[in-house]
Amino acid sequence: MFTGIIEEVGQVKNVIHGAASAVLYIKASKIMSDVKPGDSIAVNGVCLTATNIYSDGFTADVMAETLRRSNLGELKAGSSVNLERAMAADGRFGGHIVSGHIDGTGVIRSFKREDNAIWVSITAGEPILRLIVEKGSIAIDGISLTVAYVDDKEFRVSIIPHTSSETTLTHKKEGSTVNLENDVVGKYVEKLLGGNAVGVRPMDSGKSSGKVSMDFLAENGFL
Repeated sequence: MFTGIIEEVGQVKNVIHGAASAVLYIKASKIMSDVKPGDSIAVNGVCLTATNIYSDGFTADVMAETLRRSNLGELKAGSSVNLERAMAADGRFGGHIVSGHIDGTGVIRSFKREDNAIWVSITAGEPILRLIVEKGSIAIDGISLTVAYVDDKEFRVSIIPHTSSETTLTHKKEGSTVNLENDVVGKYVEKLLGGNAVGVRPMDSGKSSGKVSMDFLAENGFL
């Protein structure tokens, strides 16, 4: 599990493409202090497993499904990526619950500066937008951010100077693709209410009235 607080911006050193998969060699320094083979590292918000550890970084396998659902397939040598190690049990929970299993991608529509902040508008599909709430949390390329506005076509976040300097988001261009992960709490709530969260089928959707009752909880194994 991750928290969406980026520890370091790494750089892709090399990409080895397979028939439908890839191996990423990512240069990093700060996060390498205690990384070992098998550890989970979020790369642009995607949970990957470190397979080999080197003095200047690590490698990770990326399967075809991940390439299809994320922006990792766009990476090339020299690309910058947000990096975060899995949360330590005794660490501070500075962001929100981030699984590293992204729900899809969005496209940066615009950047707009307002004093010391930068507004970022991102378009996304209905399955993602319907789970976004104003003042709720969303992970964008692995960054835990607060939603300031949402409608049926886009949502907006406001970036403070620290986030701008310590992550890749405001260094991207309009039209760039970003990985999006909805707040997992919202996905579970929608499923319990008989909705259809991203990538999740509702429980007994044909039988559910859309209301949570004691009978509903018992029938679905929660009691």
